Formats: sequence, C-alpha cells, structure tokens
Amino acid sequence: MQCADSHAGTARHEAAVSSLVQLVILGAIWGGSFLFLRLSVNDFGPVPLVEVRLALGSLLLLPFLLRDRAKFTLARWPMMALIGALNSALPFLLFAWAAERAPAGVGAIANGMTALCAGLMGFLFFQERLGARQSLALVMGFSGIIVLASGRMAGMSVGWASIAGAVASLMYGLGAHMARRHLQGLPSAALASVTLGSGALLAAPFAVATWPTHAIPAGAWLSAAALGVLCTGIAFVMFYRLIEKIGANRAAIVTYLIPPFGVAWGFIFLHEPVTATMIIACVIVLGSVALSQGVFNRR
Repeated sequence: MQCADSHAGTARHEAAVSSLVQLVILGAIWGGSFLFLRLSVNDFGPVPLVEVRLALGSLLLLPFLLRDRAKFTLARWPMMALIGALNSALPFLLFAWAAERAPAGVGAIANGMTALCAGLMGFLFFQERLGARQSLALVMGFSGIIVLASGRMAGMSVGWASIAGAVASLMYGLGAHMARRHLQGLPSAALASVTLGSGALLAAPFAVATWPTHAIPAGAWLSAAALGVLCTGIAFVMFYRLIEKIGANRAAIVTYLIPPFGVAWGFIFLHEPVTATMIIACVIVLGSVALSQGVFNRR
C-alpha cells in the first residue's frame, strides 16, 4: 500500500513539474513573439507581417479543424469572423505597429494587461460585476501603462506604442468574452484555426495593397515564420493542452511570464536597454494582475 502511494505521489510530482516546465516554455515562446516582431516588421510592414502570421498559424491548426469540421455550422461563421478580427487580426496588427516604434519589452509589458482588460470588458459590455479589488487593480494596471508611455528608450518616445499595446489587450479581453458566450463548446484548437483564418482573409486585401516592393531578407522571413508557426500555431496547441491538464486558472499563470521574457529577449538578442521605467511599469502591471486574481489573499 505504501509503495502504491509512493508511486502515485511520484507521478503527481512529475506531472506538476512537467506542467510547470511547459508553462515556462510557453511564456518564453509568447514573450519571444515581440522579439520576432521587432526582427521582421521593418522589412514586411505591419499588415503583411500580420497576414503571414495569421495564415501560418491557421494552416498549422487546420488538421484540428478538419477533424472537427462537422461542429462548425455555417450559421456560426459570421460570429467567428468577427471574433477573429477582434481576438487575432487587430491585436496582432497593433502589436506589430508598436514594434516598429518601440523596443520589444514595451509590447510585452502592455500585453500583461490582458487579464485586467478582460475584467473591464466584462463589466462594460457583459453585465459582469467588478469588485473593489478588481477596480483597484485596473487603476494600478493602467497607471503602469502611463508610466510605460512616459518613458524614452534608446532615444525613442514609446507613448503611442504603449497605448497601442493597451488597446490590443482590450481587444483580447473583448474577444475572449465574445468567444465564451457565442462559441462555447467548440473544440479550442479547431476554433483557433477558424478565427486565425478568418483574420487572415479579412487582412488579405490590405496586405496585398501594402506588400513591400523590395526583396524581403531571409532573416525577416524566418522571424515571420517563427511568429506564425511557433508563437501562434504551436503555442496555441500547448496552451489548450495545458488548460485540459491543469485548468484555465492555473494555465493563466503564463500571463506573468510573458512580460519578463519579452524584456529579456529584447535585451539579450537586440541589446535593447532595460530602463527603470520599464521595470517599474512591469512590476505595476504584473502586481495589478496578481491583485485582481486574489493572489495576495491566498495562503
């Protein structure tokens, strides 16, 4: 009996360690998306780069859609297209636009606002309650964005880039609520393929109109491919599998990992400065997310 309990305890420990490692890897991948944006956006331009990202991510997840295609009735497609625009195409475009104008860490820190923005969107549009703790957290979080926007990094003013990142996080929050209410019960990976593909179709005419006339370097293509394949397609699959294993609340821990990794990759690979403004803003934003989720109240 003791041997069986020991084996069960060991298995649980190994599963917990495996989930933690996967969370860290996922945080590193999603934090890396801001590095790949910086490496490719100047050669592609924001809209063509987002088109490549959406298309590659959708194609990678296409096998899941083909497997579950019977569940995706024609009546659902208009809502899926709208959610694809709100939850993929427009936020990706805003982060790409910001990457032209600010270091990678700026977009990553602004992306940390997503959980707070989901709460705000629920309050504004879906009659969800916003308690005192969540309200305080929202004030803190947007104060962090103001601190971030006030700084100058590598001689650049990052105000508009910070605002663009915050608006992208608001769209993520709105899109998440709409998906939960209108697309409940659909397989997650297949749904991601549809929403990414819808976003790609919506962005395609604008991408064609603004496609660069110069030859795009191989390095930019590799970064764009990493954005679509690794940071979108593979990362989505990892995230949904983690939700199945450990639940949505624990999987949301990845929210805390994206900003530090985004700042670190920019510093390591692009030699972008890590300023006091960035550090303060990152601490405020992540602290506000922790406050909103009641982390400080848990034993």
